[in-house]
This record gives sequence, structure tokens and C-alpha cells, in this order.
Amino acid sequence: MARTRAKGGAASTTSASKPPALTKKESRYTLPEEMANPPQLFILPKMASSESRVVTLHNPRWSKPTRYLVCPETGFYEFTRIAAPSSTPRSWLIDGARGVVKKGGEEDATDVLANTSEEFQTHITRDGEIFVATPYDPLFIVLPALASDSGKKRMFLSSDDHIDKLAETSPHLQQILRRGKTRPLIEARMAAVCDTVEAGDESMYRLNEAKLLEELLSKARRLSLPKSMEEKFVCKPLEAPVLMRRCQPQPAPSTTETSTEEGLDTPMTEKTESQASISSVSTSDSATTQASVSTAATTPSTEIPEEELITAAMTASPEVLSLQRLRVAFNFIASSYLPPPLAASLKTSLAAAADSKIDFAPLEEYLSKLTKLKQEVLASRAATDYSRKRGGLDDIEDERAEKRRKKEEEDKRKKAGESRGVKNLKKVNVSGMKKMSDFFKKKT
Repeated sequence: MARTRAKGGAASTTSASKPPALTKKESRYTLPEEMANPPQLFILPKMASSESRVVTLHNPRWSKPTRYLVCPETGFYEFTRIAAPSSTPRSWLIDGARGVVKKGGEEDATDVLANTSEEFQTHITRDGEIFVATPYDPLFIVLPALASDSGKKRMFLSSDDHIDKLAETSPHLQQILRRGKTRPLIEARMAAVCDTVEAGDESMYRLNEAKLLEELLSKARRLSLPKSMEEKFVCKPLEAPVLMRRCQPQPAPSTTETSTEEGLDTPMTEKTESQASISSVSTSDSATTQASVSTAATTPSTEIPEEELITAAMTASPEVLSLQRLRVAFNFIASSYLPPPLAASLKTSLAAAADSKIDFAPLEEYLSKLTKLKQEVLASRAATDYSRKRGGLDDIEDERAEKRRKKEEEDKRKKAGESRGVKNLKKVNVSGMKKMSDFFKKKT
């Protein structure tokens, strides 16, 4: 007897093993709500030890708490924020799922997506920014304490006395000084810019602005400016106005060539018929040769390239460029890491001829000449623009006068063509008289 089965029996068994189909509005994973403090990406140095900590210290320039990375072995690091421009927004896809678990002392790879009950750990950050830890000189951390007595005579104080001045604004500083080589590193940086004396077994420090200026200049010499800063702050301020050079007029052709060409243009009637028949072939050849000679004489022998027609009025020497680059680097360091009063004092010392460690006289001389040249160019352009405007006004006035003259001539011609009767009718007083059109109006 043949075996029978219900319609769709096998299909029902197969469909039972598969998960139910999802509609368009449903999703296998539920995304969590947006976090108030989303995770951020940091790039830390390889040389940083496991005892490195992120601490909050007082920023010497902006006078506000700032995060730093402090390693007991390698020193201090600041976090530099790198973000995409607002015109091209970016985001980060961060996968925080656990991919490897240990079972019985062995590592077995597990597929997180295979277990549908586990939460989906991947998330996206809205701002595609990243923070890079770059080396930071701890000297800038203690500079506010060293320069705090700027209004009066500075005294020799111990390192603990200077650091205690920062305890209120940098509470984590006392904690990191107990770790590894942090305190010796800070004291070494203080000794580089301070006058020191020994009081028993303890060193005393007093800030010396001359040593600090020399230390910052050495940093500025080692600083490599990015290409954008090099063009904007070094090259562009030293650019001079552009001058245009006119081409020299071309020499006129020689008299012999002119006479030869004139001889070619003489009419054939002056020759005899026999001469015309003999020289009919040679004349065409000689005309072609002499025409090429005359063309070569009229064309310029040497053409001036277009680049040579545009020249700068002044060009900065390598020494001037080096001085400008050094000044820009020093100003960048002073405006980014130093307290504002101390930065202003050091800039004044650098500009003074007696206290300066480097001579900026060639740069100042070049800048003064450049300023004078720019003023002359602006004055000449203003005079040229005024003459152009004056010429434009004169042209408008001439055009108006020409229209007025034409109108007067046209009126004279019309008056000359009128008859005597028309002239007499124009003299008649028509006040109070009806017009002709009033007789043709529709009666109501």
C-alpha cells in the first residue's frame, strides 16, 4: 500500500528550524540610546609604561584644567586633537565586542553574531576626532609658579615651595611627583632656566628670564613649521609687489632688404619681352627666397619668456627668511605655552637690541623697505584709479554734450521745414478753446 503524507508536511518541518522572517520595520539588533559621554579615541606612545596615568593639571596659557598623560619613566604628554573639517564630516565605527574567550586554558575564537541573545557592542561616534599624545615639556607646568613674583624682586625658593603654589590649581601634581623619575625631571627643567644656589642638601631656584629666553630660542630653532604655516606666516609677509617689464621694440628692416623687396614689386612693363621670357622662372624662385629673408628680419631674434616679464620689486635673502622663520616659531611657542604676562615680557626682551640673543636688524630693515614700497605702490594705484575715473566722467560729459547738440540741430531742421501759416497758428492764444477731440466724443 502506498504511503501518503499530508500536503506541505516536509515544508512545515523545515520552516520550523528557521528563525521567523523579519519585516522591514523590525531589526535583529537593538541599538542603544545615545550616550551623554561617548567614548573617545586616543593614540598613546609605545614607550609609555603601564603605570602611566591621565591627570588633570593647570594649563599655563589658558588658566584652565587640562588633561595630560604622565608616565613615570618617559615624562609628560599633551593631547593634540585632530578632527576633520566641518565641510567634510567624519565618524568612527568602534567595535567593543568580546571576540576571544578562554576555556580550559585555551583560546577559542567565538563568533559574537552567532549568539543572537548577546548584545550588539558596536557603536558609532558622532564626531570623527582623535587625540594624539605628543611629548610635552614639564617646564611649562611650573613656569606660572616661577614667574609669580614678577612685580617684585624674586627670591630663591626650594622646589617644594614653587610646587606648593600650584597645589590649588593642579591637585594631581603632588600625586605624580611621588612616582618614578617625575620629580627629578621637573627639577632638571627648572635648573635649565633658573639661577640655583645650594642651601645645605637642598637646591634653591630663582627664575632667570635671560636663560628662559635662550631656552625658548633653542626650541624655536628646532621647531619645524608645517607647510601651511610656512607659506602664510613666513613667505607671504615678505612678498614684495610685482613689477611688469615691457618688451623692447623690434628693429626696422634694413635698407638693402627694403630696396630688394621694392625691386620685386616693380611692374613688368619696364622690362622687355625677351627679359620677361628669360627670367619668368627665376623671378618666382628669387621672390620666394627674398620673402623669407624679409620675414626673418621682421621677426624678433630672441623672444622674452612670459615668466621674465613679471618680476618682484624685492626678494628676501636666505638670512631674512631664516630670521622670519625663527620669529614666527618663537611667537608660536610664546602664544601657546607661556602665561600672557611672561610672554609679553619675553617678546619685549627679544625685540630690544641690548638684551636680544640674536640680531634681527636685517629683517627689520627689509620690512621697513617693504612697507615703504607698498605705500608707494598704493599711492600710484590710487592716482591711476582717479585718472581713470576722471577720464570716465569726461567721456560721459562729452557724450551728453553730443546728444544735446544733435537734438538742437534736429529742432532747427524741423523749424526750418515749417510753413508760415503753421508758425502763425502756434502764436494764437488757445486758452479757453475746446480741442478738436471734444467734438467727437460719444454723447451720454
